Amino acid sequence: MEFLIDNELAILRWVHILAMVYWLGGEWGVFQTSYNVTNPALALDERRRHMETAYRIDILARTGIVLLLPLGLHMGKLYGFVPVLEGAGVWWMWLFFAVWLAMTWTAFLKRETDLGIAVTKAEELLRYPLIAGLFLVVGLALAGKGPVEVGEGSHWYPAKMGLYAFALCIGLFLRVVMRRWTARFRILAAGPDAAQEAALAREIAQARIAAYIYWVTIASVCFLGSVKPF
Repeated sequence: MEFLIDNELAILRWVHILAMVYWLGGEWGVFQTSYNVTNPALALDERRRHMETAYRIDILARTGIVLLLPLGLHMGKLYGFVPVLEGAGVWWMWLFFAVWLAMTWTAFLKRETDLGIAVTKAEELLRYPLIAGLFLVVGLALAGKGPVEVGEGSHWYPAKMGLYAFALCIGLFLRVVMRRWTARFRILAAGPDAAQEAALAREIAQARIAAYIYWVTIASVCFLGSVKPF
C-alpha cells in the first residue's frame, strides 16, 4: 500500500498511457476491419465474422476512452487543478465511471440481443450531458472560474479536456454507426436487401472521414498531455 501511495501519480500516468494506446490502436483495428464488414462481395457469414472481430477490437478502445477521463481527473487532483475531488470526491468520481464502464461491457457482451442494443443506446444518451458538462467546465476554466482551477502555464489541462470532449462527439457518431450495423445485419440475415447495403456503404464512408479526424484529435490530446505547451 505504501508503494501505491508513494507512486500514485506515476502509476496513474502509466495506466493513462496504456488507455491511450488501446484507444488509438483499437480504432485503427476497427477501421481496417470495417472494409470487410461492408463488402457486399463477401458472403454474409464472413462479413458477420469480421463484424465480430471489429467488436472484439473495439471493446478495448471503448474501455480506453472511458478510463481516460477519470484517470485524467485523478491526476488533475494531484496536480491541484481539480480541488473538488479532494477527500471522498475522487471516490464518487470513480464510482460514476465504474458504472459507465460496466454499461460499456454489458453492451459488448450482450451486443446481439435486445438488451445489448438497449444498454448501448442508454450509454450513448449518457454521453450527451457528459460532453456538454465537459465543454462547460473547459469554458469556465479558461475564463478563470469553475471547478477546474488553472493558471499561467497550465491551460493545457482544460484544453486537453476540451479535445477529449470533442473526441467523445466523434466516438458517439462511430458508436451509432456500429449499433446500426448490428440492426442492419439482422435484416440482411433474412435475405439480400439493396437498401440496407446502400445504407452500409453510406455510413462507412462517413465513418472513415470521422475516423481521420478522430486520430488527429487523439494525437493532439497526447501532445498536450506530454508537452504541456501553454
